[in-house]
Amino acid sequence: MVKIGVIGVGHLGQHHVRIFKEIPDCELVGIHDKNEDRASEISRLYSVKAYPEYEELLADIDAIDIAVTTTHHYRLAKTALEKGKHLFIEKPITSTLAEGEELNRLAREKNLKIQVGHIERFNPIVLKIAEDIKDPMFIESHRLAPFTPRGSDVSVVLDLMIHDIDLILTFVRSDIRDIRASGVCILTPNIDIANARLEFENGAIANVTASRVSLKRERKIRFFQKDAYISLDFQNKKVTVLKKSKDIKSMLPEILLDNKPFNSDDLVDLKTIDASDIDKDALTLELESFVEAISSGKKPEVDGVSGVKALKVALEIVEKIKIKDIKE
Repeated sequence: MVKIGVIGVGHLGQHHVRIFKEIPDCELVGIHDKNEDRASEISRLYSVKAYPEYEELLADIDAIDIAVTTTHHYRLAKTALEKGKHLFIEKPITSTLAEGEELNRLAREKNLKIQVGHIERFNPIVLKIAEDIKDPMFIESHRLAPFTPRGSDVSVVLDLMIHDIDLILTFVRSDIRDIRASGVCILTPNIDIANARLEFENGAIANVTASRVSLKRERKIRFFQKDAYISLDFQNKKVTVLKKSKDIKSMLPEILLDNKPFNSDDLVDLKTIDASDIDKDALTLELESFVEAISSGKKPEVDGVSGVKALKVALEIVEKIKIKDIKE
């Protein structure tokens, strides 16, 4: 039985508390939040002890779930690791690359687990289609949302785009050769809308867009690979797969040489997939995976190394945007 605590019980942290209460292989020992009224409210709602001090909570647990704003990740995570606690930390892992690397070093030295909250890895539609995404050569993603103050302490690249960066790095198994990016601040002092073009050593290209000042919500990513186009619509929980028809080899000579009339639908096989048979949401699957990694001793699905890789690309995108703004 893994003893777990949660620090930060705001909008997202509350759901972490709710789910940990339902996972059979763990015991939610307590919570902590600097807002005492909020801590008391969640304590009553979920019948869990609210600790007045973070260090007191750490003393009673095996693992801590950090669901606070990014600027506080490093300080809280370092304290937990130094005290020998496994760590679940929301994305991005830290504000700077050096901080993330330091946390990974501490975890290795103390043989502790770090799992980073890149939740889309556990999205049921991603789990459904992951094995079919092979060597994509062009990727296009759009992650748009109306404005909310939550997450605005960092740029939209670290707040939203990093989800798609992590997915892209997962499926494109190649180093990045070049990054080009543009972005602008609109409602906050940080970048609110951004676009980046990632060019990989193997020739793959990813065009990534994120906005937190949109009038609509959209979360889509499209993979183009040999013989297939795969579109994931996170908002509507649907995957569309388009592949060359099995009959295309016999049809093409007549079409190309004899100018035979054809219907484009005859050239492709269209398939739509949903994840309705997976009865758990991404957050539940993610937190269950963290508990299992501790219990079994296996590597977390999204470990600290993966978190730092995504952070590195995100920070490079932010830097490219800043440099461009200075030149202009």
